[in-house]
Amino acid sequence: MDTNAVIDNVTAFAPGRANLIGEHTDYNDGLALPFAIEDGVTVEATALGEPRIAAEAVDLDERDEFELDDPDRSSGWKSFVRGIAAELQSAGYEVPGAELRMTGSVPRGAGLSSSAALEVALALALLALAGGAEPDRLELAKLCSKVEREWVGAQTGLLDQIASLFGERDRALRIDFRTLDVRPVALELGAFKLVTLDSGEHHDIATSGYNQRREECAEACRELGIESLRDATLEQAAALPEPLDRRVTHVLTENTRVEEAVAALERGDLEAIGGLLDASHASLRDCYEVSTEAVESAWRRLHDAGALGARIVGGGFGGNVIGLMPPDAAIPKGALEIAPGDGARVVS
Repeated sequence: MDTNAVIDNVTAFAPGRANLIGEHTDYNDGLALPFAIEDGVTVEATALGEPRIAAEAVDLDERDEFELDDPDRSSGWKSFVRGIAAELQSAGYEVPGAELRMTGSVPRGAGLSSSAALEVALALALLALAGGAEPDRLELAKLCSKVEREWVGAQTGLLDQIASLFGERDRALRIDFRTLDVRPVALELGAFKLVTLDSGEHHDIATSGYNQRREECAEACRELGIESLRDATLEQAAALPEPLDRRVTHVLTENTRVEEAVAALERGDLEAIGGLLDASHASLRDCYEVSTEAVESAWRRLHDAGALGARIVGGGFGGNVIGLMPPDAAIPKGALEIAPGDGARVVS
């Protein structure tokens, strides 16, 4: 981008994500296999010519304004806007005064990462409006994750932001959160379909049991004298007190399921993916204890409709269930078909 160009208006889009498999592994230096989806968040940014942000969340019919040199803390969606503006400046990026107009097609609280889509779209729009070159996308993912942790209060890992920034059409992403290696893996569905079904129970990462699960994993590391659960073994997990033993067991077996899913996709074995989805769900329900009766009802509905496998997706405690439907099965009422889409970008 020409840094001498005068830019008055830009539009950025960032997709939400679905996670095929690999849940609650990102903050444990583990493995995951997410993909960007078609739905996401669009941010239109118009230059104001003065150092302040005026933001409108169109879908909520709410507004916020603040000075760029004093982005005080707030709550809800306003925390994301203020946090992105503050952290971009703290990292040395120019942030211009702007009128921001935000719209979204990702259901909030459904486990499809509307929050990461908002963070990424805001960052790309403000950086593009400033006229500078786009930063390294891994560094941008880290900055967005910092906003979620320190401004919103959700102790998330990097899965959502990386999936939104690195997504590719018809590809899932095998992410190693220890090395931050991101490898596209063909997700060729043919006549099969991936669908999500909303449990009807919306969650809030910052106020659900998500942060508690993360602390339990940290406690398990302290008990075992290791830096990360990536270094643990199933034998060590079995020796831990409850519920730490079950938390660690989930993380370790989930990492294995990710590798098995990658192998299944590479040989075109979608039936095997169904079994891995069910195994992941059972582990999330019984070992990690992030399911609810509403989620279990959605899981049963997908199976009743003929799903080869299904599992809770996202942080848990509500949200969506992802399912793999065979060619001869009809998508159940209320479910949405999803497929891997392109990653975040400046669209105008």
